[in-house]
Amino acid sequence: GAGQPGTPWQFTSGRWSPHHTCTQVATANDTTIRGWDTRSMSQIYCIENAHGQLVRDLDFNPNKQYYLASCGDDCKVKFWDTRNVTEPVKTLEEHSHWVWSVRYNHSHDQLVLTGSSDSRVILSNMVSISSEPFGHLVDDDDLSDQEERRPEEKSQEPPQDSVIATYEEHEDSVYAVDWSSADPWLFASLSYDGRLVINRVPRALKYHILL
Repeated sequence: GAGQPGTPWQFTSGRWSPHHTCTQVATANDTTIRGWDTRSMSQIYCIENAHGQLVRDLDFNPNKQYYLASCGDDCKVKFWDTRNVTEPVKTLEEHSHWVWSVRYNHSHDQLVLTGSSDSRVILSNMVSISSEPFGHLVDDDDLSDQEERRPEEKSQEPPQDSVIATYEEHEDSVYAVDWSSADPWLFASLSYDGRLVINRVPRALKYHILL
């Protein structure tokens, strides 16, 4: 397609929605995010100036069909409800340089990974906009019967969004992050210098592979 006659769009990212029987796709060009219905090839939403600078990456929440995450050169990560794109639902400003990659955890959508040119990978707990806003994350392997909390000991306050961990094993720009498709607690990050780092959540088991 084209924005103006004779002026092709230069897409920086595209992402299929896993919802709507896979008939919707989101694309990013410059600072704008657009949603498309592939059945009619029509635009279904447009987020102009989604980021102050270039939009680098997109990802859909696997469990909430209208929620989309984006990141860009303005150092921000934003979360959108595509039914109302006037303002982002949430904005993260934890990185100090371009954010190249954002990924939702496939099983626990409150877990969000981001990678940046600041050489850091940040794991955030976006529980307030997750499919389980009053749930909690527990790794069954780490919890014994004696450690299970009684109902009266559980906090009555809903959990707050927070940064769970910042990983600084990379010495150069982190261009990609992704979750394992087989293990929901495992993720990988890749940086410009050819370093692949694999981490496990919530345990700090790290493996470094220099390619």
